[in-house]
Parts: sequence; structure tokens; C-alpha cells
Amino acid sequence: MKTQTFALLIPLAVLAACSRAETPTVPTVGPATTTAAPAVTAQAVLFGASGTSVSGELTLTADSSGVTVAGDLNGLEPSTTHGFHVHENGDCSAPDAASAGEHFNPDMSQHGAPTSMPRHLGDLPNLEADAQGRTKVSATIGGATLRDGGAHDLLGKALIVHAMRDDYTTQPSGDSGDRIACGVVR
Repeated sequence: MKTQTFALLIPLAVLAACSRAETPTVPTVGPATTTAAPAVTAQAVLFGASGTSVSGELTLTADSSGVTVAGDLNGLEPSTTHGFHVHENGDCSAPDAASAGEHFNPDMSQHGAPTSMPRHLGDLPNLEADAQGRTKVSATIGGATLRDGGAHDLLGKALIVHAMRDDYTTQPSGDSGDRIACGVVR
């Protein structure tokens, strides 16, 4: 009897095993979720120096291409051109902003146009004031960083507007004249 029972159970076990189809595991596919890293930003509020009333607020934003400086300045002489630079010291305490030091130049390069090599890291495009003495600033400093503590970090440096245009050739600072506005990158 045991042999018959065993003989009956084998086909039942095979039948039961065949009837259980395994459900394949399908990975769930949905929209990709990427969390963008927060933008690294800083501000610089510029005030008049050397007896001027130039003022404005600039925002600095870091990304893979460098640091973009953007914002508005007011109080410039109408229809004039002005040198614009990052300076090595975040100190605007002197009436003529001389406390901001020289152009920011961590690589010890010669002064030049912002798109040329060699150039100071702090060499920026000239600013063009409109007929009301205003200008929109928008410049990207390739190779600059922000808030990383590295040699090219702009945090704690000064942004300076000069009285005259930068000629991009005269050493060491482009013959751009007096400093007429200063703001510390914070």
C-alpha cells in the first residue's frame, strides 16, 4: 500500500509544481529623481569710494563654469566706461578703497583682458554706464570658485569699480584710475 500511495503522490507533486508559475520580478521604473545641489551663492553690496555715490548689489553664483557676477549698479557718470575687478582683500574701509589691495591674482599672472591668457583671476569686463549712470553687471569668472576655501575662492574678496576703463594691457592694473565703488563678497 505504501508503494501505491507513493506512486500516486509523485505525479501529484509534479503536477502541483508545474501549476505554480513563478511571478517574474520586474524592476519598478519611474521618473528619475535627482536632487540638484543647492546653488552656491554670495552677495556684495557696493558703496561709493573716493567721494562718489556709486552703489548697487551684486550676486555671485558658482557653477561648473566658474562664478557669475550679476546685478545692477547706479550713480556712475552717465555714458562712461569703468574698469571692474576682484581685489585681494575684503576690506573697503579706506575712503579710496585702497584697503582692498591689488587685483586678485592667485596664479601670479600678468594683467589682461578677462578672456585672454595670461590674466589675473580678478580681471573682469569693463562696465558701460547708460545715459542715467546705471549698468547691468553680468560676467562669468572662469576658474573662480565660491565658498570652497581654495586658492581661487572669491569669498572674502572685494569687488571694485574704477573711474576709467581698463585698457587690459597696462601692468599691473590696466590704468583704470581711482576706485569709485567697493563691496566685500560675503
